[in-house]
Amino acid sequence: MKSLMVLWNTLADDLAGGCCTSAHRDKELVAVRSKKEGFSFLTITLPSFAKDFEYCLEQGKVDDTVFLSFKKHGSLPAFLSGFSRLIFDRGTGVLLDEPSIDAIRAIRQLTLIFGKILIDCKPSRERAAFREFLECEQEVKELNGRRKHDRFLDLSTLLFGSLFSIMDKQVYDGDLRPKHGPGATADSLVGNQKFRQYEWTVRLENYFPFVEMVLPNYSYWEELDKVDFLEPGMERPVKVISVPKTMKTPRIIAIEPTAMQYSQQAILGLFQDAIKDSFLDGFIGLDDQTPNQRLAKEGSLTGELATLDLSEASDRVSHETVSLMLSRHRHLHDAVMACRSERALLPSGDVISLAKFASMGSALCFPMEAAVFLLAIFRGIEQDLGHPLTKRDIKSYLGRVRVFGDDIIVPVDHVRSVIHSLESIGLKVNGRKSFWNGKFRESCGREYYDGQDVSLVRVRRPIPSSRKNVQEIISTVSLRNQLYRAGLWDAVDLLDRKMHELLVHYPVIEEGSPVLGRLNYFDPPCMEDVVVKNGIPMVKGWRIRSPIPVNEIDDWPALRKCLSSMERSRPVEFGISQVPTSPDHLRRSGRPRVVDIKLGLGPSGL
Repeated sequence: MKSLMVLWNTLADDLAGGCCTSAHRDKELVAVRSKKEGFSFLTITLPSFAKDFEYCLEQGKVDDTVFLSFKKHGSLPAFLSGFSRLIFDRGTGVLLDEPSIDAIRAIRQLTLIFGKILIDCKPSRERAAFREFLECEQEVKELNGRRKHDRFLDLSTLLFGSLFSIMDKQVYDGDLRPKHGPGATADSLVGNQKFRQYEWTVRLENYFPFVEMVLPNYSYWEELDKVDFLEPGMERPVKVISVPKTMKTPRIIAIEPTAMQYSQQAILGLFQDAIKDSFLDGFIGLDDQTPNQRLAKEGSLTGELATLDLSEASDRVSHETVSLMLSRHRHLHDAVMACRSERALLPSGDVISLAKFASMGSALCFPMEAAVFLLAIFRGIEQDLGHPLTKRDIKSYLGRVRVFGDDIIVPVDHVRSVIHSLESIGLKVNGRKSFWNGKFRESCGREYYDGQDVSLVRVRRPIPSSRKNVQEIISTVSLRNQLYRAGLWDAVDLLDRKMHELLVHYPVIEEGSPVLGRLNYFDPPCMEDVVVKNGIPMVKGWRIRSPIPVNEIDDWPALRKCLSSMERSRPVEFGISQVPTSPDHLRRSGRPRVVDIKLGLGPSGL
């Protein structure tokens, strides 16, 4: 923790200098409370201070309900008061007419920098997260039959009718191209071994027949004798696990069985293609966060757009709601439900039935929740307007409504009605992370105040103490370069000294270089360190090496993998464009199990 404290102190002085104030007392307080409370002060208490601060920006004043664990001077907390006095009136706590953008950025940077560091939280917090998962599931179950779905089906037809009809026909025609994802599976198959699967479910057979989806062709029908076709009560459940998120709470996800994950990817592919070819591409983001970020910036400047955040978003989208949304498209509905896992295995060994549609981990969780959120948004807008929406009405909201996961953009004029509509189907809007009153907005990892970017740099891993700390070295070099882009020069110098001690070869690089090095826009790479090879400037330094594990397949699984790659390729002008694969892909596959760094030459920039 000592190295992180040094980094915090350096940043505090750096940012205080930029705001013409002092952070001396702030550093003393952090030292005292960190010694008394431990690392949780930096990773939990300070981020809570940030939430209170953002709430005050939203409300336009500091009141008695915030900063409760910090002493106050006047209306403002004594901690970081040199910065907060540039934002709020010290006597009344009211937001200044022209608050300092630099001070807003500084407070967020100093309080949130360690909020998402990848360190396991305490076992008690992990147990609490699993209890909350079960409580959420129970709430979703208890709401079945009581959710307010009025106008939901009609709006589903208006918004998604054409898109779902296209997908419905593709499912009926068997135009499904499943694929394996890179992640873990509940049956522990990894990499190429996923193509040698002999476990399938009876529910999948109607729309995802094993002989067509898994085998290369019907000439391998004898392999069916080896397949274990599982009846509904015997299906392998999803495996519920925790992964690091913050030291306050882990993220709870569910690992899908190979058969389910493979089939879900086929429906996901249909959804992605159909969205791109429709006007809905302007409302739903599946892989590009920048439109949400642009709208958040616009909302902070004009005050006309709100940013909403949902709590436990995926866990609160019910099976009942998704089923209703798809109910007018029978083949699509049945195919989606066939590849939905119905049970979950908890760390305790208990198996529960799921009322939610899917947890994070399902390939269909993200697109289906986005569709549900969009429906609820337009139902709220419709209720506000007082008349049924037309497609023309809906298209008029392009550029004012957008959904990316649980990050939602809506017009401020309709925000109350939209929140009511979302909550009427069992969702929860996070009031402390939703903004529409003031000039602060947040969406998809970017934050803005009055049109100015006040996003921050986060520490993701501890500062390394040895060359053996490979992940920490990679993360710290990235952190250094992010701080450089942010203009925090003293912190950059601090990390440069540390990296020089550990790496020796730590060259100046340009953007895009695969070499672990330091960005410097003013001084190009030293010519003494540059070697021109085949006309390309190269520098000596450490490069990340992530060997793909040996995971060999042959016979029909190898043939199936090759055919699947060809099926997913798209036609081009002079024939068929092959999906790029390594020439060694039948022998090596899957995510790297280890990450190392190796000294060598690499391009100084791209």
